[in-house]
Amino acid sequence: MSFIDNIKNRAKQDIKTIVLPEAEDIRTLKAAETALKEKYAKIVLIGDTEKILAKAKENSINIEEAEIINPTNSSKYEEYVNLLFEIRSKKGMTMEQAKELVKDPVYYGMLMLKDENTNADGLVSGAVHSTSDTLRPALQILKTQEGTKLVSAFFVMVVPNPEFGENGTFVYGDCGLNQNPNEDELSEIAISSAKSFEQLVQKEPKVAMLSYSTYGSAKSELTEKVINATNLVKAKAPNLIVDGELQVDSAIIPEIAKSKAPGSPVEGKANVLIFPDLNAGNIGYKLTQRLAKAEAYGPLCQGIAKPVNDLSRGCSSEDIAGVIAITAVQAQVK
Repeated sequence: MSFIDNIKNRAKQDIKTIVLPEAEDIRTLKAAETALKEKYAKIVLIGDTEKILAKAKENSINIEEAEIINPTNSSKYEEYVNLLFEIRSKKGMTMEQAKELVKDPVYYGMLMLKDENTNADGLVSGAVHSTSDTLRPALQILKTQEGTKLVSAFFVMVVPNPEFGENGTFVYGDCGLNQNPNEDELSEIAISSAKSFEQLVQKEPKVAMLSYSTYGSAKSELTEKVINATNLVKAKAPNLIVDGELQVDSAIIPEIAKSKAPGSPVEGKANVLIFPDLNAGNIGYKLTQRLAKAEAYGPLCQGIAKPVNDLSRGCSSEDIAGVIAITAVQAQVK
């Protein structure tokens, strides 16, 4: 069974409600249709009701079972204006600004997650919006998860060759959010990514802290950052299998690990790859996706109080459908 099929089956065990604020996008509507047809999530579509229904009809997309909410005429509009103003007034937000922002489907969706009287469990956005436009309202309204020092992003990557990672499955972090994390931030990304791997893949994480150097083959401020971050991870999570600094071949190929990193606890079998900065992470995931023909799910978020996941604007409807299922499983755990 593939990774995403397993995720969908798990989502079906306790069906959650996922909010889609980009409901006027055809890819989003097709993904909603998939989730409803396969019965692994309930769906709330946010946007102009007439436009959503017209676009669905025009493209023969069945969304009859979805709930559709137009923020401007919603029965919750005034309540959410007051809620947003209450949350953000100390940061300088005026009532007039709150009235305008609640009309924004992404802001409205985040307020649904904040509202304890709704059944909204998670949100997926990013097919149309930038990462900042998705995560800014999430952090403003939902805040961070208790005990979390840093919000970060990861991808689940599934490569065709099952010899790599965990039957072909990896978590890559951070490939979508933190531009140049310091040592402590990099250690937090590693620990969060390991937890996400365990949560979604249900196998033991083996974490490689990646660099252009293995075990001191080169020395610079860049390699020192990774070495120090690795030591912090070991101190914070002593039971976690982690090693660094490692070049990627030393991290994922056992034969090379034996020669370049003898005695490494990861043993060339890493399934969680931690990149030293966003340049490396973004390049790495896109190369894997395009050249290895890997499935890429994300950027998925870790550290927000409710499950909120971003998408690449180049995503397909199948990608969105997969992230809906992942978000549902994250909501089960929370």
